[in-house]
Amino acid sequence: MTQAKQRLLYETDYLQWIETTIEHLRKGDYDDIDWDNLIDEIEDMAKSQRHKLKSNLVVVLLHLLKWQYQPEKRTGSWEASLLEHRRRIRDAMRDSPSLKPYLETVLAESHTSARKQAKAETGLPVEMFPIECPYDVSSILDDDFLPD
Repeated sequence: MTQAKQRLLYETDYLQWIETTIEHLRKGDYDDIDWDNLIDEIEDMAKSQRHKLKSNLVVVLLHLLKWQYQPEKRTGSWEASLLEHRRRIRDAMRDSPSLKPYLETVLAESHTSARKQAKAETGLPVEMFPIECPYDVSSILDDDFLPD
């Protein structure tokens, strides 16, 4: 199958494109690989890993803020969500250690998102929540950490 046919296959049958690309790679048939789309897919995989990490971080920060600023409404589901999303972050960083610096890079941005979402979910004024993230990375990932 030529590169042109591979590109067409990418547009018409994504799963078949993947299977064919894998077959070409295994055989060492590099001339028939749709390199442009393969590179795009690999780049998208990296973006997806970062997006998942950031999404889980926002959830953890959201629940930490709600836990701290609405103590009268604490529930087991908040704590369970903290455990689950912390586990997801730790698993992702164990599988891809290069995500740890990324986590530190997006902490402030993730806190801003969590702060806005906490305002929306709690009905409390956004000014109630600190502008700067009050939690360090080790606390954020610590299953035993719950702010007072």
